[in-house]
Amino acid sequence: MVKLQAPDHEHQSSPLVFTVRKAEPELVKPVKPTPRELKPLSDIDDQQGLRFRQGAILFYRAAAAGSQSGMSCGPATARRCCNYDKVVVDLDPVKVIKEAVAEALVYYYPWAGRLIEGADRKLIVDCTAEGVVFVEAVADVKLDQFGGDHNLRPPFPCLEELLYDLPKSAGVIGCPLLLLQVTRLKCGGFTVALSATHAITDAIGLVQFLNAIADMARGDMAPSLLPVWQRELLNARDPPRPTCTHLEYEDCSINNIIISNNIIDHDQLQLQLQPPLEMVFRSFFFGPTEISALRDKVVNPAVPQSCSTFELLIASLWRCRTIALNIDPNQEVRLLFAVNARPKFNPPLPQGYYGNACAFPAAVSVAGNICRNPLSYTLELIKTAKESVTEEYMRSVADLMVIKGRPHFTVEQTYLVSDITRLGFSEVDFGWGKPAYGGPANNGSVPDVASFFVAFTNSKGETGKLVPLSLPAPAMEIFVKELQELLDNHA
Repeated sequence: MVKLQAPDHEHQSSPLVFTVRKAEPELVKPVKPTPRELKPLSDIDDQQGLRFRQGAILFYRAAAAGSQSGMSCGPATARRCCNYDKVVVDLDPVKVIKEAVAEALVYYYPWAGRLIEGADRKLIVDCTAEGVVFVEAVADVKLDQFGGDHNLRPPFPCLEELLYDLPKSAGVIGCPLLLLQVTRLKCGGFTVALSATHAITDAIGLVQFLNAIADMARGDMAPSLLPVWQRELLNARDPPRPTCTHLEYEDCSINNIIISNNIIDHDQLQLQLQPPLEMVFRSFFFGPTEISALRDKVVNPAVPQSCSTFELLIASLWRCRTIALNIDPNQEVRLLFAVNARPKFNPPLPQGYYGNACAFPAAVSVAGNICRNPLSYTLELIKTAKESVTEEYMRSVADLMVIKGRPHFTVEQTYLVSDITRLGFSEVDFGWGKPAYGGPANNGSVPDVASFFVAFTNSKGETGKLVPLSLPAPAMEIFVKELQELLDNHA
């Protein structure tokens, strides 16, 4: 039998409490003059479902004395004063990163602008060079208090103190596109937390921008990967002509609760989709043993070898979740999952393109079929949806956005999943080495709607995926039971 695993910090009884002192927010502008121009987003970028800010946080340990973290010349500030012997130890990460942001914005200058809305709700970046928001902070807490090497995972306590953000009601129009907070910790480590407008970039593009800041922080003269705008590559055709079926945008009641400034009120959305219930958060670890156990449950012998770990995992989660929610057997349910479409194009999108280039194909079935059929049934639905993502599919999505008024993807009876374990958040090195944690700032779960997978190493040293999930309390009990049954009887 394979026993479900959860990180140790979920069993801790006493919550971590600490104090953060913040300086006043300031605007960091490009260090050199940048073009003043209007840059329209693509028709993939400005869909309603991406008009919000995505949060991420990175935790860094203090550098050991004499450490240069493998740098050839050290952070930019060190290089300017030719002080190589104490490169990391004697430098202030706040100063280094702040200067690096200003330098990176010379190349990524649209980030320093503001969004405006044109005809037919078209989003455009007004490249004003007003800057991004930067906050300096100090916390009376050590990094290890957030969890040891095998427990540093969301949800993080007092997150609102580590991540400066605007209220949801502020929307995205006319607001700073990026907000950064660098917080020094008692141990000499620090955190870099950010809130970035999703319409500007997807997670892949966001990591690209963070790496550009890191390049400048380590003393490089320019980003190792230069940015490519070219949002016209993902614009609708003229005339727009959707050619594919897009179940992910069908019957979306969320479009009826858009509040001011074109942003969704997610609290109101939650009330509309289901009655207010006590929500329970849990995260589940899936390493080699768990994945092997799930493969044993696939009835069709042809499927195990042809399906990816991600496909197998989301099929299992969707099935258990559908059973747990006790949905009407005749009710249609959806699984949406993020697919990077960059390599689907011929030729592929250029290296350095940092706009949104992900599709969210939908696997659709009535709940009864998901619950009654073997796991191989759900797997085939997922594989078919995934294989539908082609260049033509993306062209069709862009066309649909223009024709339908840039709708939000459907969320009613929908489970949305995204695997960010390989996107590179855990590789961003500002000169202090790789982060002890890099990924979503919140718990990685939108209550009863979405899960974002993060990389995790358990106490046994096994590497796998940590899957966060929020469900009503009664449903969570059933979900755990169903998932455990899938894992049982494994040799």
